[in-house]
Amino acid sequence: MPDAPGSADLAGGAGAAVDRLVEVIAVLRARCPWMGALTHASLVQYLIEESYELVEALEALGGPAGAEAGNPGARTELLGERGDVLLQVVLHAQLQHEQGGFGLREVAEGLTAKMIRRNPHVFAADGSLLDPDGGAGASSEQIARTWQTVKERERPDRASAFDGIPRHLPALARAASSLHRAGTLGAEPAPDGAAGPERAAAAGPRTEEELGDALFALVRGAASRGLDPERALRAAVRRFQDSVAGSPPAGAG
Repeated sequence: MPDAPGSADLAGGAGAAVDRLVEVIAVLRARCPWMGALTHASLVQYLIEESYELVEALEALGGPAGAEAGNPGARTELLGERGDVLLQVVLHAQLQHEQGGFGLREVAEGLTAKMIRRNPHVFAADGSLLDPDGGAGASSEQIARTWQTVKERERPDRASAFDGIPRHLPALARAASSLHRAGTLGAEPAPDGAAGPERAAAAGPRTEEELGDALFALVRGAASRGLDPERALRAAVRRFQDSVAGSPPAGAG
């Protein structure tokens, strides 16, 4: 397959570095009692924690004090958090390898094949690059629909368009993902369908069902405006925490 523009820079010796990382993890699994006792189940907690720490590092990168404003500390933090998430991937692959299953190589090969299949505006079926301008005319909406169509062909056992959205996602993220999926498929209900929940939100929810409807209507509105409700809520929580931390103790003064 011809090299993509800048692919040599992207490689940058990563192959040898990743091979060494896999070797180190294999040695630790064999010689470190704590590392050797890890299982897929016991790693889940760390995967979730490290993922959220990476999210925080990414948000700091784009914030007023982030690297985009010239703060190298934010880039250093992001580098470390990406490494922590990569460690989780390598550990899970190593566990499977020890059990006679796949290793990190098979993970990378599978992901590469998937990216080629789901981006036919860039790659031919054999993985070769199309004409350099071959994907220039494709809109973001067309690319998203093609991605979803190919994904459905890969998993014909999935009965619903919403299969594959993790059940354990935070509720707001799950709602936003569901709305996005429906919009990609052109199946999103007209906004008028949310009139009832919107009225409930205006009056104030009295039951958990009304609260759920009101929150879903709020997410729908945010999604239609290109806003990220999960990130917005995380930011609001941080603002609340900062305001509480900055308030004087009760009775002070």
